[in-house]
Amino acid sequence: MPTVISATDAVRKFSELLNAVRYQHDSFTIIRGGKPAAAIVPIESVASVRSLKDLRDIIKKLPSLKEDNAAFARDIETVIHEQPAVPGAKPWE
Repeated sequence: MPTVISATDAVRKFSELLNAVRYQHDSFTIIRGGKPAAAIVPIESVASVRSLKDLRDIIKKLPSLKEDNAAFARDIETVIHEQPAVPGAKPWE
């Protein structure tokens, strides 16, 4: 859970915050005007920095389905076919 810190304290302790994020993997929520304004988190937790070349490693880390792969495929097909139809007209028209 991120530590909440005011914008003023974040400015005063910015270098310390960066060190805590980088070396201790801490996260901080910056509050401004009583409301969350920003977050400082370890770069590893930001999904947008991943690229397509990371996909192979991500897939390798997934648990193996082994003999359950056929049942999993059937379950996916069932869910796809049981989806409700999309209405033809928009409700606001």
